[in-house]
Amino acid sequence: MKTILNVIWLILSGVWLFLGYCVAGLILCITVIGIPFGIAAFRIAVYALWPFGYITVERRDAGAPSCVGNVLWLVLAGWWLALGHIATGIALCVTIIGIPFGIANFKMVPLSLLPLGREIVPTDAPFASR
Repeated sequence: MKTILNVIWLILSGVWLFLGYCVAGLILCITVIGIPFGIAAFRIAVYALWPFGYITVERRDAGAPSCVGNVLWLVLAGWWLALGHIATGIALCVTIIGIPFGIANFKMVPLSLLPLGREIVPTDAPFASR
C-alpha cells in the first residue's frame, strides 16, 4: 500500500516538492556557512519525494545550535518551502482522491519550517534513533 501511495504522491506533488528542496539546497550550499542547511534541504528532499512509510521524530541530542539554526532556516528557506506545501496541499484537496495527499502536504509544513533537530525514520521503527 505504501508503494502505491508513494507512486501517486510522486506523480501529483513529489517531483515538484523534491525539485524545490533541491533548488533551496543548492542555493544554501553556495556559502560555507550554508552547507549544513543545504544538507538538511537535501535530506528533506528525499523525504518529500517518497514520504509514505517514513515519519519524523525529534532528536533528543539536538540542543541550542539546532534552535539557532532553525531560526536561520526559517528566514532563509523555510517559509518559501512551507508556502509550497500549503499551496500544493490546497490544490490537492480540491479533488476527493487528492485529499489524503493534501493532508500529507499539510503534515510536512512543520518539518519544512523547522527541520533541524529532527530525524526521518521508517514508520515501523519510530523510536529506533532514541
